[in-house]
Amino acid sequence: MSAGPALHRQSSWATIRPERLRELSLLLIIVLAGLFFSLIVDNYLTGNFFVRVSTSVAITAILAAAQTIVLLTRNVDLSVGSIVGVSAYVTGEVLGDHQGLPAVLAVGLAIGIGCSLGLINGVLVGIAGVPAIITTLGTLAIYRTLLIRHAEAKTITSSSLPDWVVEFPRRTLFSIGDFDVRLVFVVAVVIVLVLQWMLQSLRWGRWLYALGSNPQAAVQAGLPTRAITVGAFVACGGLSGLAGFLFLARFGNVTVSAGSGLELSAIAAAVVGGVSIAGGAGTLVGALLGAVLIDTLDQSLLRVEQVSEFWRDGILGALILIAVAIDFAIGRRLRRRSSARAAQARRRPSAGVPPAARAD
Repeated sequence: MSAGPALHRQSSWATIRPERLRELSLLLIIVLAGLFFSLIVDNYLTGNFFVRVSTSVAITAILAAAQTIVLLTRNVDLSVGSIVGVSAYVTGEVLGDHQGLPAVLAVGLAIGIGCSLGLINGVLVGIAGVPAIITTLGTLAIYRTLLIRHAEAKTITSSSLPDWVVEFPRRTLFSIGDFDVRLVFVVAVVIVLVLQWMLQSLRWGRWLYALGSNPQAAVQAGLPTRAITVGAFVACGGLSGLAGFLFLARFGNVTVSAGSGLELSAIAAAVVGGVSIAGGAGTLVGALLGAVLIDTLDQSLLRVEQVSEFWRDGILGALILIAVAIDFAIGRRLRRRSSARAAQARRRPSAGVPPAARAD
């Protein structure tokens, strides 16, 4: 009799989707990381530290969501950091010249710049057929060079920006004890959740997964694969433009190097969050949790004097390698288990069919 509950618990765990298990494991790792650093860093869990992490996560989470949309199609966008820089600088420049520009138009300008640059990537990859890693590696340098030529060594300063831009990342939506939950963090979480719902519920979202899972089958099924690829890069560019506006609001002072290196954080957050680089698997919620883990580790290591900036980059690279290795190991195991179940189902006689009928 005691075997019944045990079998029930085992079967219930077996029915949990792999991405949900990864999200739960990420939550556990984030908690354990917080407990670990609280033991080695004095006054670790403070309100100021929470604000720094949550504000930083807002940018990383948006970029991780952008990268996830492209990764689902078996592509990658290495130019997101440059798109952030261009969007942040040009938007700051326009706001400096037009102080009365409405917030909706300012944000729309940043997103529009990102969509335009993403469209270039999408056309080169989806229509011209240039490999994504080659395309975006080239546009990463091209977009940054164009920004350098345009800026002419000038810096966007917070004093030239409207007050609402500077105050936006400081706005507190609500507080839990000494911990202030900033509006920018809540906005980022809401955007990620809405995009996750869209990926799961809308036809275009399901097409992304179908294209990444099996491109040849997607073509045979009549899916508009080129349009899907172009749309993924446009969406990635638009979200990167939004991240550029958040970058401008957070730092105020924007130079031509703005956004450099953010592509590594975006890819790391997505991959650590369970998004497969082989395409067709992963969730935006997982990417969000990956961003929380990445920024928690980054901000925590800043407070450990023995760890230099170079070691922080090394740790980030190690996380990517570990996440990719785990992803391939889990994927291989799941494919073997699926194949075994399919073979077992083929060998098993059909339930409820008389033996004479099966013999016929």
